[in-house]
Amino acid sequence: MAKAILHMLSTLKHMSPFDVNMALDAGFDAAIPYTNVTLDEVVPLVQDAMFSRAPSAALRTGIFFAGRDAVLALDMLEAAQKGLLKPFEVSLFADPYGSFTTAGAMVACVEKTLRVKKQRELKGSKIVIYGATGVVGYCSAVIAALEGADVTIVGYSGLDRVTTQAEEMRKRFNINVKPADGSTAEHVRTLLLDHEIALCAARAGVQVLSKADLEAAKNLLIAADVNAVPPLGVEGCGLHDNGVVISSHGALGIGALAIGNVKYGTESGLFKQMATSDKPLCLDFRHAFALARQLV
Repeated sequence: MAKAILHMLSTLKHMSPFDVNMALDAGFDAAIPYTNVTLDEVVPLVQDAMFSRAPSAALRTGIFFAGRDAVLALDMLEAAQKGLLKPFEVSLFADPYGSFTTAGAMVACVEKTLRVKKQRELKGSKIVIYGATGVVGYCSAVIAALEGADVTIVGYSGLDRVTTQAEEMRKRFNINVKPADGSTAEHVRTLLLDHEIALCAARAGVQVLSKADLEAAKNLLIAADVNAVPPLGVEGCGLHDNGVVISSHGALGIGALAIGNVKYGTESGLFKQMATSDKPLCLDFRHAFALARQLV
């Protein structure tokens, strides 16, 4: 049988060792990194990998899109898909900076906790996302909005970037999310008071919500945090917490390692699907969320 080969394309200087390890542990025989890749280089690279093997080995060839830009990764995925030709089609998977699988895991964990412990659904829930200009926050917003949630994305540096993002999401995914200013602690708390679910996807080592913020938010149902580096994004929410009460009003916390366990299983599972599928796959954050839902 032909070896399972994964070509890993990143827009950054280095390919993530995390993703390389995950791919090999999931069943690929070889994982070859390509760095500083630009959008216009995607099709030539994909076709080079595609045409170098017989059609019978096409399904043993995979292309992975990394980097740190969710929109660019989706553009690369789309370009690669358009560059495929029968019967040489290979499988494609985008997960820039692990954001698609992390976001899918976070929203899936929130959805299950909300349903089981609060008897509510994502649809119609008021969600505020801190750190929304990052890749995990961006993807979480799209996933939640596609599920019918009322989503607000918060910019720590003001409205400009999140306003641009909201318009981009509307055009690309036909969803409406609201931009909000989170440049001060007062703005952060005011937004928390007006929402039921808080997703914290700020950069590592930044506390977004304090215990005082949580106590002030009487309508808060769930706060989820993907930051595993102290200080944690949500004060009082432990790394392994998975639906633990974190305020006197009964708000529940979901910690970074609880989400991380689902993220790990999701990324590994999608790599395994690529390595074993009997048809070409094209995987993005939607597939990550669908698998994460099965794993929680």
